[in-house]
Amino acid sequence: MITSSYTVTGMTCGHCVNAVTQVVSSLSGVRDVAVDLATGSVSVASDAPLPEAQIRAAVEDAGYVLAMQSDR
Repeated sequence: MITSSYTVTGMTCGHCVNAVTQVVSSLSGVRDVAVDLATGSVSVASDAPLPEAQIRAAVEDAGYVLAMQSDR
């Protein structure tokens, strides 16, 4: 399992957290998504590395901005 961390900007409430969680969770290979509203941190656990462009597109489709990625 691979875990990647991202920073998403534009989230202001629980609805935002749910929207980002839903769109990222729907991506193929994603096993778990954890969103921290206070920090904008989004942690994604997946079976294989996911292209940042794929995460970025999902986040932008939900109306938010992927600010950065840091793999761990």
